[in-house]
Parts: sequence; structure tokens; C-alpha cells
Amino acid sequence: MEDISQKLAMPKLGFGTFRMPGDGARTVVESALEVGYRHLDTAAMYDNEAAVGSAIAASGVSRREIFLTTKVWHDQLSSRDSIRAAFDESLAKLKVDYVDLYMVHWPSADMDLRLVMETLVELQETGTTKAIGVCNFNLPMIQHAVDELHAPVAALQVEYHPFLSQTALLSFVRKRGIQFVAYAPLAQGRAASDEVLAEIGRKHGVGAAQIAIAWLISQDGVAAIPKAGRRESQEANLEALKVVLDQEDLDAIRALPKDQRYVRPPFAPDWDATTL
Repeated sequence: MEDISQKLAMPKLGFGTFRMPGDGARTVVESALEVGYRHLDTAAMYDNEAAVGSAIAASGVSRREIFLTTKVWHDQLSSRDSIRAAFDESLAKLKVDYVDLYMVHWPSADMDLRLVMETLVELQETGTTKAIGVCNFNLPMIQHAVDELHAPVAALQVEYHPFLSQTALLSFVRKRGIQFVAYAPLAQGRAASDEVLAEIGRKHGVGAAQIAIAWLISQDGVAAIPKAGRRESQEANLEALKVVLDQEDLDAIRALPKDQRYVRPPFAPDWDATTL
């Protein structure tokens, strides 16, 4: 698969593992690796790092060929020791010597962002994570981290799909060479049944979900991490890499509602969609 940056060699199409807890994730991830995925996204909160690690070990795929991301949960951001302990636990569960990207999963209202970023930088300096990043930061948060704290943020992961605009964040990260990772790229399944996307899909011989993914990964500096439990869905999502959208397609997608946010956990900051 094509890399989106020399700085951060992240394949544009990755494999998400949210809501795949426990050992059940192992066979799913093994299948994803077999069909060709080389970008795996997990997190401590997903409760499947051990399964993901086992799948990597059993796959026969060289660790060097896999771009592996995991994340620290918001309740572990209170101190350097808690962040380091969380990181060490993730490495142990994954059964790897390093991850390619270690991210703050959600910001905490009472976190000391300078301390958090300094601790992640210290981990990066050891080589046990090749890069660091943040998830679910709004524009003021990432501006503070990058422009004021000068943190070497390599990637930003947020909800992004054809029904949600992320124009302000995209503009910011592109200017600073930060990779943008779209989670919930199928709008938690809604994209697959959207008639506008389905009509475009019929023109290209693919489904609506593949059009949503193709739209995301056609954008400069954007990667997407859809999840798929069934092998046929995993293979179908890979077909998005072959889809070339024309201007008519792009205009139709641009006309879709762009204010639909579906990920709003109760502990998350209450920000308006226009700030992201």
C-alpha cells in the first residue's frame, strides 16, 4: 500500500479494531493481515492488544512491514509514571519491542498537557515508539500542543467521514506536516446505506462503504481505519484503493450534510462540531 508521508510511513488504508474485545479479535486481525492490511490500530481501552499481538506473531508477516498504533486511555494521563506504566503494559500485551505510533486516546479535562507530551517524547526518545500523536483533540488543543508546547505530534486521529466536516483541522495539520487519521470512516455503518454514496458506487462497481473510504483516502495526508469482522468485508474495503473518484462524484459527496457527529462519549469535552 502507498505511504502518505516519508516522515511517518503509514499506509493510507488501515484496519481498526474498536469493539473487537478479547481473543475474538485474533482471528479477525489474522484475516486482515492475510488479505493485505499492514496498518493496525488498537488501544488499551479496546481490551484486545494481546489478541492483536498474537495475530501479528502468528501471521508470518515481518514486524517491520506492519505499522502498529496503540493508545493510552484518558484515565492514565495524571502522571509520568502512570503513562509509562500504561505504555509498558501495552507493549507487553502486544508482545512487541516497539510500536510505530503511540497516541493520547482522549484528552482529559484535568490533564497537564505539557507533562503528557513530555512523557510521550521521552518514550519516543527510547525508540519504543517511533512517533507520537493525539486523538480527539479539537483545534485549540492541537494548536496548543504543537505551536506552544512544540510537541512533535506526528498524527492526529479524529472522527471523519462524508457526513462530518473537518476542514479547520485538516488545514492546520497539513501546514505542519501532521498525518490525519479518520476513525469511524463509515459513520458507524451509516455510509453503507447512503443512497448518494451507493449511486456513486454503482458507477464504479463497488459499494457505498468503499466510496466513503475512497473519498477519505483520496485526500492529501488522510488515512482511514475502517473495521471489518468478516473477511469479505475486509477484502471489499481494500477495493477502495482502486477507486478513482471524478469531479461529479466529489461534488455529490460535498453536497451531503457535514454536521453529523456520532462519537460523543459522556466523558469527552463538549465542543461544537465547528471547532473540529
